Amino acid sequence: MNAPRTPAARYSQERLMTLLLAPIVSEKATFVADRHEQVIFRVAQDATKPEVKAAVELMFKVQVDSVQIANVHGKEKRFGRFVGRRRNWKKAYVCLKPGQEINFAQEA
Repeated sequence: MNAPRTPAARYSQERLMTLLLAPIVSEKATFVADRHEQVIFRVAQDATKPEVKAAVELMFKVQVDSVQIANVHGKEKRFGRFVGRRRNWKKAYVCLKPGQEINFAQEA
């Protein structure tokens, strides 16, 4: 009865498919990817670490070691005399197990 379950089995597949919004491809992100075997994703505002881990393992068929999440606060911007604010968003640093790799050029 207590069969080993994959982390993705705990959550609905529809939820996991909508969690990862986009990979972050920047100079800092590529430096982190090369140095620490991590990939950075923009994720949904209500995403949790276990959900992000399950989503990455489901979508990219890799093994995830750990996940760190950071809330990014939106900048205040001005347009003339009008002051506005960009939205807050969340990013996830996904640490892959040794030997694992996600190549976004081949995924498309």
